[in-house]
Amino acid sequence: MDEQKLRVQDMPPEERPRERIAKYGPSGLSNTELLAIILRTGTAKENVINLCIRIFSNYPIKNLSQANITKLTEIHGVGIAKASQISAIFELARRLEKHSDEPLPRIRSPDDVYKLLYPQLRCQKKEHLTTLHLDTKNQVLREEVVSIGSLNANIVHPREVFKSALLESAASVILTHNHPSGDPTPSREDINITRKLVDGGKILGIDVLDHVIIGEGKFVSLKDEGYIS
Repeated sequence: MDEQKLRVQDMPPEERPRERIAKYGPSGLSNTELLAIILRTGTAKENVINLCIRIFSNYPIKNLSQANITKLTEIHGVGIAKASQISAIFELARRLEKHSDEPLPRIRSPDDVYKLLYPQLRCQKKEHLTTLHLDTKNQVLREEVVSIGSLNANIVHPREVFKSALLESAASVILTHNHPSGDPTPSREDINITRKLVDGGKILGIDVLDHVIIGEGKFVSLKDEGYIS
């Protein structure tokens, strides 16, 4: 029988990924075997192990972890379901890496916002509009990337900014975005978006405490600049 068409359940037990992980633990398996356990099935013409071998031939593990769902579906045999599984498992890994049993970070000043987000925004080549959802003690409940790309008041809708904040019962939010140029000076569009979202927050009962623009080694607080009262 063609090795690619050989079903995993027809393989010797000692070669099957599920049996191997039960015997040796996850650290005893290759990247291919671990991914095969996650995806579970291959295609009509290819078993899941060979599919995973081909996935890693296209994307080394670091590149695979950063690939978006659209790019993953360009791999033959990877549909939206398998691409979603791959994307989800790496997102869980990223969240675990950031997880801490320490108390939630508390925002006391724009400088705290800068220190929290600068490491992840400094290398971004596009603008990332991120919201920090805060509780009544100004502790960060969640960071959420709302949009990627040049900010435009016609595109950034209050509904998208406040949707998850409402679900989490956040008391307030802080807006932040980066300027890839390195200069955090607010543009007219930045100011217009801020005013639009401040007004939207008032209607929804969620205070917009600040909008911090992060540049290369420096930042600007629109509250300190007088654009948020």
